[in-house]
Amino acid sequence: MNAFANIEVKKSGQLAYLIINRPERRNALNKETLDEMTEALQELAKDDETGCIIFSGSGEKSFAAGADIGQLKTRTALDVFNPGGMQQVYDYIETYEKPTIAMVNGFALGGGCELAMACDIRIASELAKFGLPELNLSIIPSAGGTQRLARLIGKGPAMNMILRGKIIDANEAYRIGLVSEVAESGQLQARTEEAAKEILSKGPLAVKLAKLAVHAGFDADQRTGLLIEKLAQAVLFSTEDKNEGTAAFLEKRKPQFTSR
Repeated sequence: MNAFANIEVKKSGQLAYLIINRPERRNALNKETLDEMTEALQELAKDDETGCIIFSGSGEKSFAAGADIGQLKTRTALDVFNPGGMQQVYDYIETYEKPTIAMVNGFALGGGCELAMACDIRIASELAKFGLPELNLSIIPSAGGTQRLARLIGKGPAMNMILRGKIIDANEAYRIGLVSEVAESGQLQARTEEAAKEILSKGPLAVKLAKLAVHAGFDADQRTGLLIEKLAQAVLFSTEDKNEGTAAFLEKRKPQFTSR
């Protein structure tokens, strides 16, 4: 994998850490960083050894403090339609075929909060802070913030956070359902890796199709969602992994999945 200027990719067995590496700018997300994230994810998608992507930020203060305001100041109306924008990158992360975890080690504001919301699971340090303060700049959260936040925590709480520009701590984020778990700062990586390994112990095809069914069904009516679920299950019933998983359960042994 190529060396990057704004991110760092570290691999540990089946885990790949994608670390935003701009600590001097509180890991602000400029266009170059987003391009590098996309390139790294495309490479990791082809890496059969990598089973789970963990997003984090360099240093101890910020996961990602939002968009780079210097670049944001120069944006014009038509720029929102350019390819490779933050919304498009986060859509790619949300539908990424491998499971993703946001390991939130500090401030996750604006685009940083939206990045975390695009991941499948969010595990936060007790020191983490979350917020969508874009209205202070007379813009709105436009990398999925107005949509994903409402879907995650409900319309009313989302309106309260967005319109007031509220910044909440990790415990409040857990209470309202924005994060899955809060860990002591010294245990954040261990707890994140534990969660990742739990996912990796499951059938990889089932993980992939569970993600597809949840995402595709969520934006459909329930009847359509149930049909998507049924079709996903039909695919899995025809796999070698299903036979291995059921056999291993009956034989009281650990399954050996092959993604076939």
